[in-house]
Amino acid sequence: MRASDEPAPIDPSMPRVELHLHLEGAAPPAFIRDLAQQRHVDIGGIFDADGGYAFRGFAAFLGAYDAACQVLQRPEDFRRLTEAVLEARAADGVIYAEIFLSPDFCGGGDLAAWREHLAAIHEAAAAAEAREGIVMRAIVTAIRHRGPAQTRRVALCAAETAGDFVTGFGIAGDESAGAAREFNWGFDCAREAGLGLTAHAGEWAGPESVRAALDEWRVARIGHGVRAIEDRALVARLAEAGTVLETCPGSNVALGLYQSFAAHPVARLREAGVRVTLSTDDPLFFRTSLSAEYDALARAFGWTEADFRAINIEAARAAFCDRATQERILSRLEVPA
Repeated sequence: MRASDEPAPIDPSMPRVELHLHLEGAAPPAFIRDLAQQRHVDIGGIFDADGGYAFRGFAAFLGAYDAACQVLQRPEDFRRLTEAVLEARAADGVIYAEIFLSPDFCGGGDLAAWREHLAAIHEAAAAAEAREGIVMRAIVTAIRHRGPAQTRRVALCAAETAGDFVTGFGIAGDESAGAAREFNWGFDCAREAGLGLTAHAGEWAGPESVRAALDEWRVARIGHGVRAIEDRALVARLAEAGTVLETCPGSNVALGLYQSFAAHPVARLREAGVRVTLSTDDPLFFRTSLSAEYDALARAFGWTEADFRAINIEAARAAFCDRATQERILSRLEVPA
């Protein structure tokens, strides 16, 4: 099918798996605005006239994100936020979500405070699973531009709470902040705790950041990773190794990395044999959803429900969860385990 052909509509009830989602990035603007008003916190002009988040470019996005997080101060805030986020994901067809949680925002990296925040989030996740049927797992995430020392504290928080709910460790933020090797201790600590490893790379820092994440951190998955398309040898390496890319096309288009969905390299990466998955990253900041992503990708590349079903199966098989949970998710995708 040519990109200009009208694709068949994608079934909105199709079960979906999302592996790359930041909890705070899925916070409804009204939720953040109300908390700011209640607590008399000045978070600046991060909203536009329509009430949505306002920013221009990646640096401004990081600033707006940090400002919004200032109002999330208590475990109860994160419990309510998790409820809202999972309810919205379930309404969008998501049956399994791995959500990035940062101890930097949940207690400032203090282990005792992190445990309190995590307990509140876990409680909300358990309630959502019982009510909506959506399964959540947590990926503890360091913020790269806060430095290697803070990454070590975050990794310890991850290692000390690893288990059935906390199943992964990763790093996000400014990819250009510090050499990859400066963060090795955190990934080694998380690996020893049995956590799955992922890292944001190949978005703004280019293909060399993907290679560094593979060589230094030995991650199984790469968040974004789309700039790998600029290095043919790296694409071949990803395909041969079976490294999974957590692609977020709408995020990349919203931030101006690519001018349109049609210009996005996700289809070329998939055609080259790279294992790609689809997620929304920070959906309320980028005003997107998985349904919107699927529709845009179907128009851009002529992808059908069979393509999206295959991508969801790929995501389920790459999930950082125990075998029993994976089998349960695959069965809901109607795939024999």
